[in-house]
Amino acid sequence: MSKVKHFLQFKDFTREEFDYLFERSRWIKAQFKSYKQYWPLSDRTLVMIFEKASTRTRLSFEAGMQQLGGSAIYLNTRDSQLGRGEPVEDAAQVISRMSDVVMIRTFEQEIIERFAANSRVPVINGLTNEYHPCQIMADIFTFIEQRGPIQGKTVAWIGDSNNVCNTWLQAAEVLDFNVHVSTPPGYEVEAERAGLYGTDHFEQFEDPMEAAEFADLVTTDVWTSMGFEAENEERMRDFADWQVDTEMMRIARPDAVFMHCLPAHRGEEVSAAVIDGPQSVVWEEAENRLHVQKALMEYLLLGRVNI
Repeated sequence: MSKVKHFLQFKDFTREEFDYLFERSRWIKAQFKSYKQYWPLSDRTLVMIFEKASTRTRLSFEAGMQQLGGSAIYLNTRDSQLGRGEPVEDAAQVISRMSDVVMIRTFEQEIIERFAANSRVPVINGLTNEYHPCQIMADIFTFIEQRGPIQGKTVAWIGDSNNVCNTWLQAAEVLDFNVHVSTPPGYEVEAERAGLYGTDHFEQFEDPMEAAEFADLVTTDVWTSMGFEAENEERMRDFADWQVDTEMMRIARPDAVFMHCLPAHRGEEVSAAVIDGPQSVVWEEAENRLHVQKALMEYLLLGRVNI
């Protein structure tokens, strides 16, 4: 069996591969906007395995696969043998013999690594506790659309050092830009958990305003990620000074954009004036999950396409 290519964390691909994927995303999006049929994955099947619920991940993968001419099958672990204790390795062997590509949204990264190690087809990380690579692909593609190349730019991450933050840090290493992170005390980045293999592109700030100063992109996420609901009250207190508001956006660069992977809580991690304001590109960012994931699935199944 030849070595199968997976996308389990951002650093699985090189800068050259991402350059190709962003160009393909642009082309595929242009076809979509022009109502031009493009079905390179006709007769291909995507299996989507959800252990964590999602709106954007399911919709973008399911619609994306159908728009490429293929079909998508939704599996929730509660409704399958995976939820009844079937070994991940066994499930991977069976599911990968009946499909062409698998997307998994689950808890520990180890689960998706074990699945991929036993899969005959490409496996895509739709989100784990540690990483969210498809989201950051969409975010960077959105920045490129709005402002041009991200190389050498500064991204300010304000809030919890979660899976999205970890992935931004990996992306900075691969694509050569800088990330300023500001978290409340006790929520700092853990380099090993983030999968960092260098610190040249990462700086931590105690003061969120300092992190945002002169940033080209300011981004955040909910204060209480899925799985941490029991800590909600404590987090509300701890994160009170880490809201992205108009004052924070004012000290970023004049043409800075605001991003959020959604869903958002206005009045908590971001003010309504920012997320609904002129610098916000959150809706373009959300839509671009569809287009980058189409490019990703095309690449994993067909390799480089010359059109």
